[in-house]
Amino acid sequence: MPAVRTAFRGWKVVNAGILIQFIQSALIMQAMGSYLVVLERQFGWSKSVLSAAFSVNRFESALLGPLQGWMLDRYGPKRIARIGSLFLIVGFVWFSQIQSLWEFFGSFLLIAIGAGLSGFLTVTVAIVRWFERRRARALATGSLGFAAGGLAVPIVVWSMNANGWQATAASSGVVAGIAVYFFARYLDGYPSDYGQEVDGMPPEAEVNIHSPEGLTSVHFTAKEAIRTRAFWMISLGHMSALFVVGAVMAHLALFLTSERGYSLQQASFVAAALPIMQMVGMGIGGTLGDKVNKRLIASVAMFGHAGGILMLAFTQNGWMIGVFVVLHGSAWGARGPLMQALRADYFGASSFGFIMGLSSLIVMLGTVLGPIIAGVLADTTGSYRLGFVVLAVLSALGMLFFVFATPPRPPNRIGSPSVN
Repeated sequence: MPAVRTAFRGWKVVNAGILIQFIQSALIMQAMGSYLVVLERQFGWSKSVLSAAFSVNRFESALLGPLQGWMLDRYGPKRIARIGSLFLIVGFVWFSQIQSLWEFFGSFLLIAIGAGLSGFLTVTVAIVRWFERRRARALATGSLGFAAGGLAVPIVVWSMNANGWQATAASSGVVAGIAVYFFARYLDGYPSDYGQEVDGMPPEAEVNIHSPEGLTSVHFTAKEAIRTRAFWMISLGHMSALFVVGAVMAHLALFLTSERGYSLQQASFVAAALPIMQMVGMGIGGTLGDKVNKRLIASVAMFGHAGGILMLAFTQNGWMIGVFVVLHGSAWGARGPLMQALRADYFGASSFGFIMGLSSLIVMLGTVLGPIIAGVLADTTGSYRLGFVVLAVLSALGMLFFVFATPPRPPNRIGSPSVN
């Protein structure tokens, strides 16, 4: 009697990642721009101060990255995500009660820790363990949750208008924390733990599947990875893209309400349109990423980021904002998942969490500095235009980093290395 073949668990991991990232995106990351508009109106804080708080949030995630990566490799994504869920609840409840600037920064810090521990890096490490030749598709699919979360921004804004931003924040934290704690149960383990194969296929079935550029069977340690040019080029290219991504996430609602006369609800609809194009881009990146050179796709996407924010800088009509949505959204969706797929292809999965964590020290400079540049120049010049142009140039130049991010040579070593 033939053995009963169980369904490949890797797609359960991906589905859990979709739900976790949807919750975080809808209630935290993509909703923060709307919270900043409300805080500016209520407390009178400047755009520079508000963007600094957003950047502190991202800077904390960068500093946490190496430690988090090491913990993920050692203790597994489930435990780390559940610790993060508790920080989310405490941070949001505190945020809902703030009365001063230091409380704003303090509560944002706790939210950042919670979002970092339970979000992107944790989900990515979990997915990478289960896929190799289908890695771009799996990571792009898992990232759909982040994009889809943006579609819920109008609902969050409606709740802020109907129930007050404080009640919305507190309930968001509780909902996000409980949901993340539950879905984290699916994030742990390797295929071998469940008697399954990577990609859900036996090795002999993989001979006719395209092998991506640089896909290695050698698992680099973190020390070996940081000695390669590829580690630095991918990190710097990723950072260059996040100059624009970070600025748009922090300032899009502020730009539309303060310079284009949009209401906060109207601005939320523009923010919700971005994820639609992001999902289109993810479909393109996920389909082509395992078949076409990932560096080529990333390089083209950099011009999408640059062109999109330039269109926003000089916008005079609604159709120009539409072009911004198409260019930036599709570029973000196509490029984003490939950043992690490139690292996993080049360096393997054994120390992937630690390698990603170290890379975040560089990458997150984009989301730290991008909002600050846009905010400071907006306060100084009275307009976002100059800041957006500067960020467009920085993003376009980042294309060169992907050109030089060629696959690394296998490390010279004696014996089997330990994970470090």
